[in-house]
Amino acid sequence: MTSILVERKIRIGAVSYLNTKPFIYGLENSPIKDEIELILDYPSNLVELLKKGEIDIGLVPVGALPSLGEYHIVSDYCIGTEGEVASVAVFSEVPMEEIEEVYLDYQSRTSVLLCKLLFEKHWKKQVKFIPAEDESYIEKIKGKTAGLIIGDRALMHRAKFPYIYDLGLGWKQMTGLPFVFAVWVSLRKLDPSFEVKFNQSLVKGVTEYDLTNMSNFKSYDVHTYITQNLSYELNNLKKGGLEYFISNL
Repeated sequence: MTSILVERKIRIGAVSYLNTKPFIYGLENSPIKDEIELILDYPSNLVELLKKGEIDIGLVPVGALPSLGEYHIVSDYCIGTEGEVASVAVFSEVPMEEIEEVYLDYQSRTSVLLCKLLFEKHWKKQVKFIPAEDESYIEKIKGKTAGLIIGDRALMHRAKFPYIYDLGLGWKQMTGLPFVFAVWVSLRKLDPSFEVKFNQSLVKGVTEYDLTNMSNFKSYDVHTYITQNLSYELNNLKKGGLEYFISNL
């Protein structure tokens, strides 16, 4: 396929969660900033924007990759974890063996797929899954009804529930591999010089972002989240985890 020529601003879609702040910082504070238009949305919406051609590069949930047909992973960076991720978890008032139904967060397809996979193959428990339609589902997490919560909201609610089943940790326990939640993707090849500058801007963000700029949560330390729970480099181990996850879809 033909490459995207740098004749107009390249439209880049990202999410507005805390985990993406270093990337956004790098994009907005590198020479590339004059060549791009940054668009923020939910992970699930970014997939549709990419398919419709409304963005050129998207930070795409990996569960959506098989639906894209031909795609190109851009850069050496991702949203990943080596174990406990903290911001993607099943929250419950009761232990796993007592859970009967689980609300599924509407903001990310990948987390939903991972949740179902872990219930089947790791926790080995049959439950009723209920797709959530809006934020009100969090208030319905009571008794034997649990809920998958992702993103900043997951960090905010950690003090509210006695039982938290972390999906990144569950994946690590089941496979021994790190997990990749999202990767930078384009549907057409980029101009090689732009791709180099894009990668350099992400390097700048990950290495130079000032964590003191981030608002903290009473229930979780943001510095711990960014520096320990998250792992941004898309290395060979993460690529292996990504391939294994997709093979299980």
